[in-house]
Amino acid sequence: MEDLRYPIGKYIVQPFSEKQLQEWLNDINFLPQHLENAILNLDAAQLDTPYREGGWTVKQLVHHVADSHMNAYTRFKVGLTENKPTIKPYDEAAWAEMADTKTLPINISLTLLHALHTRWNVVLQNMNPEDMDRTIFHPEHKKEMTLWYLLGMYAWHGKHHVAHVTALRERMEW
Repeated sequence: MEDLRYPIGKYIVQPFSEKQLQEWLNDINFLPQHLENAILNLDAAQLDTPYREGGWTVKQLVHHVADSHMNAYTRFKVGLTENKPTIKPYDEAAWAEMADTKTLPINISLTLLHALHTRWNVVLQNMNPEDMDRTIFHPEHKKEMTLWYLLGMYAWHGKHHVAHVTALRERMEW
């Protein structure tokens, strides 16, 4: 049976290559549109449907991607401007239960993602290969992570959550 938590599999880090870099840059650049396309024409009841048993609703998932990618953008900027900074983890499950996630329409987070990814894409496009080797320290995981690793992880993250929605639509025949 398919693991509904990981519809595209788990993230696997890849070695640096120009081809991989361009693929991940495209993933970041086009994620807002792909997410918007995935939720197109869903009604309120569908948006309040969990993508799997025990999982977040589609609405929570869209707000989560905005929350996560705001943190990612900040992590990149800190990683590019400070020497091996320690990043601030956040409780994504608690954030998914907050009033903004529960009450605001998803178009707020989609609009935010379009603007955020436009800015993030400019930062990413202006990085050089040496910048990809810069590191941040993640205290929750107790390890240093390169910006290259983070780029791949967030490129995967966006596709991962789009696939949650598209897989749900397929299963539900929406």
